[in-house]
Amino acid sequence: MPTLYEHPLSPYAQKVKIAAREKGIDLTLKTPEGIGAGGARGEFAVANPRAEVPALIDGDVRIFDSTIILEYLEDKFPSPPMLPASPADRARVRMIEEVCDTHYEAITWGLGEIAYFRRASGAKAAEIQARAAEQTGRIHAWLTRQLGTADWFNGESFGWGDLSVVPYVNGSAGFGNAPGETSPLGRWLARANARPSIAQTAKEARDSIAGMTQIANVLEQGLFKREYRDHRLEWMMKTGGVEIVLDGLKKDNIRFSHDFE
Repeated sequence: MPTLYEHPLSPYAQKVKIAAREKGIDLTLKTPEGIGAGGARGEFAVANPRAEVPALIDGDVRIFDSTIILEYLEDKFPSPPMLPASPADRARVRMIEEVCDTHYEAITWGLGEIAYFRRASGAKAAEIQARAAEQTGRIHAWLTRQLGTADWFNGESFGWGDLSVVPYVNGSAGFGNAPGETSPLGRWLARANARPSIAQTAKEARDSIAGMTQIANVLEQGLFKREYRDHRLEWMMKTGGVEIVLDGLKKDNIRFSHDFE
């Protein structure tokens, strides 16, 4: 049975779990030790030199990066297919995935920095949250245009485009930025969340939040370090969080991409 190193709140890991569940692939799920403190080790660190979730171990095969893992699962377990049939549609859903994995992920991740890790409070928190809500609205408008009149981002049936979007829209909903229930995106979200693969994955994410009540205190002590990589760092800097980054550097409770060893 393949092993997936993951964290339930990671939208990247959620994509992989949804795809595997749609395909009927049983996975052994593990959360890496030491990842939150920047000290990942063991077979996870060997499998992924970036020390980021997800990482898949399938026999002698070691794969990191959620998109590459999805491609591997699609190649090895082609039925039911997650990618649409035509080259043009495959390119289209991969572009949707790219937007969600970068622009959208940065917004939901940044809101997590405020809500769970207490990086800001008062007026500064309100400022960042308001700007994030505006950004989310623009992303939702773009996604609505990509959905068009179809039931699914993939086209006629659920697939890659949909599983790439739903972790982020559910994440936004958790921060009070859900699409309107009667909007095209809201109706799509209801259809998606009714699927067992997504319902189970979303429940795992919600359940994991319950164990984060003390995480801000652990962060303040420097025992937990959040990864401020590429699009996340850019988002925080441009959304009013310059002092958050500087304070995190001073307290040594943020980190950047893991150095290859």
